[in-house]
Amino acid sequence: MSGSYPKRIKELPLYDGRFDAYKLEAKHSDVLFASYPAGTVIPEHAHDTDNHGVITKGELLLTMAGKTQRIGVGEWYHVPAQTAHSAKFDVETDEIEFWFQV
Repeated sequence: MSGSYPKRIKELPLYDGRFDAYKLEAKHSDVLFASYPAGTVIPEHAHDTDNHGVITKGELLLTMAGKTQRIGVGEWYHVPAQTAHSAKFDVETDEIEFWFQV
């Protein structure tokens, strides 16, 4: 897995899902340090968790309710629980995601 995360982050367990990420477990939440190669597309889906994320490199094209937002470096986004959404990464992108149980 690529990504510009510190060595300590890269020593965390890998997330077992649709994308590459390091997982830091926390009470009632998960923290993911995710990396996406350019051209990655994540089809529409929903989570049982309330998700917040910040882009640390590259950009995210996030689509919810038919509207696409371009989220750049240093910008935060929010995907409420049970909300259908999709993601696209035209450039190599890193992010930190917080998945809060509801």
